[in-house]
Amino acid sequence: MRIGELAGLIGISTRAVRHYHHLGLLPEPERRANGYRDYGLRDAVALARVRRLTELGLGLDEVRDVLADDAGRELHEVLDSLDADLARQEEELRVRRARLAAVRRQAEEHGGLPAEGPVSDELAALFAEMARTSAARPGPEPAMAAKEREVLALLESMGGEEGNKRMVEMIGATMAPGAAERTYEVYGLLDALVDAGPDDPRVTEAAQALADCIPDAVIAEVDREQWERAAGPGAESDGGFLAAYYAHFAPAQARAVRRAIQLVAERAQ
Repeated sequence: MRIGELAGLIGISTRAVRHYHHLGLLPEPERRANGYRDYGLRDAVALARVRRLTELGLGLDEVRDVLADDAGRELHEVLDSLDADLARQEEELRVRRARLAAVRRQAEEHGGLPAEGPVSDELAALFAEMARTSAARPGPEPAMAAKEREVLALLESMGGEEGNKRMVEMIGATMAPGAAERTYEVYGLLDALVDAGPDDPRVTEAAQALADCIPDAVIAEVDREQWERAAGPGAESDGGFLAAYYAHFAPAQARAVRRAIQLVAERAQ
């Protein structure tokens, strides 16, 4: 048989046959005097086995290992490994579909996804409450509110399972009646500082208002040492997350946020 006849018999391309030759999966037969390869029945049997193994999901390196062991022990081991890998993929797909279903449910319940989404159900509920609060107020939403959502979505992505559990608990504490309205008043105070200098007297007012918005239950979730470090003298120049966090704000806004954290640290136990 010529290479085209062999490939057609097995149902693959001649390019695939040549690739299998190159990888050593299929021995190259003798060439005739005219230069063409001459394939026999044994070649067709070997090529059919390669195809069956690849259809099971084996990679070509794994196929090579299987073919190198005539006793079949390697095939059994590889198939066990393949089955375990497929089981892991099934579980990953199940988790991803469950997460996708939750995101779709969020979109249906809240009339779409927040710009920062997808996020957890708890964070989506908070963002929806923020949207309702903003809609009930005159004028456009304060820019600081959008910055707050961006940071919360980022923290959720960074937190891991245990960190996110703590975030959920803290979010619950911030959703007391009237809390969103008070928070939006603080956003307005911070927005007013966007073009102000760091020594503007309104910085102190905004800082105190922001600190007063943070419930004791939330403060208790974080060690006092962490609050103090977040407001410490090196926080804005350490080159890490805190420096990037403060750089996210205008200078007077950053001063107000940092002062608010100092006030919170004084309340922490």
